Amino acid sequence: MTQRELANYIVNERQADYYFTVKGNQPQLREDISFYFKDRKEADFTDKPSCDHGRIEVRKIWTTTELNEYVNFPHVRQTFTIERHITYKKSGKSSTEVVYGITSQGTEKANAEHILNVNRGHWSIENSCHYIIDWNYDEDRGRIRTGYGPENITRLRRFAVGIIKSKGVRSVAEQIRKLDHNVRMVFDYL
Repeated sequence: MTQRELANYIVNERQADYYFTVKGNQPQLREDISFYFKDRKEADFTDKPSCDHGRIEVRKIWTTTELNEYVNFPHVRQTFTIERHITYKKSGKSSTEVVYGITSQGTEKANAEHILNVNRGHWSIENSCHYIIDWNYDEDRGRIRTGYGPENITRLRRFAVGIIKSKGVRSVAEQIRKLDHNVRMVFDYL
């Protein structure tokens, strides 16, 4: 399913809304949003600085509805740019990351602060899931690279991690190692 098909499915079939990050696989859309926000002025909303994991992070967001008719993507009601400025406490080094996105929610339901919070929530979930799978299965160095293989194996791994988490274990990694050494235990989970 392409992102466009997914957008149509979410809005038309599920009567829901989407928040998509626009990445390199949508080069024209990314370029259009990037160009529009190139000379951005004062942010529509700036998050309070957060001090977690040895770094200070400030997130800003700019939103617009002016691109809705211009961008070639289904059901777009807002486009946005999020800028994350991170300063590492120990080294004092800084970095800035810019992310572009689109949503099917209009301004009546989703102001800039809401979009920024949705984006933050998405990444905390994504990072926690990816970290567990990558750490335990070394997924980034996987050799399955053709056809639907990578997608299928990732789904199986996420399914397995979900089952393990549902059992209330203290450490997913520890439990995977136990299951790896005692295959009969796997059937207790099923």
